[in-house]
Amino acid sequence: MTLLASLALAAALLALLVALLALRRSGSATTAGGDDDAVPADVQGLRQEVSALRVEVSDALRHLSVVRYDAFGDMGGHLSWSLALLDDAGSGIVLTSIHGRSEARTYAKNVAGWTSEAVLSPEEEEAISAARPR
Repeated sequence: MTLLASLALAAALLALLVALLALRRSGSATTAGGDDDAVPADVQGLRQEVSALRVEVSDALRHLSVVRYDAFGDMGGHLSWSLALLDDAGSGIVLTSIHGRSEARTYAKNVAGWTSEAVLSPEEEEAISAARPR
């Protein structure tokens, strides 16, 4: 079995070497310098489309984090949680659910610029901080 795996690895490396040599000979490994005149029009169109998609997705709530914790000393299991849902600018919402023995309460607070006008609990601040890209 080890011999078969070694032969397969050797064949894959040989195929990679042949492909790299063929690519070098064909000259298609150029245009690393960013010369837009050498790039076909369809590639330039794709670049513009990707740029437009990046602008659109910046408003999406794509940065999220969940912090689970025990809100009360006599409760275990980390049933309480805070969830931050934010976009690229740090705008969105932080949801918190506090679980007690006989009831659960849920709170929502607006977030803008990675902070909130409402008073945040340490767990909510932790969720916002963890959702922030580094």
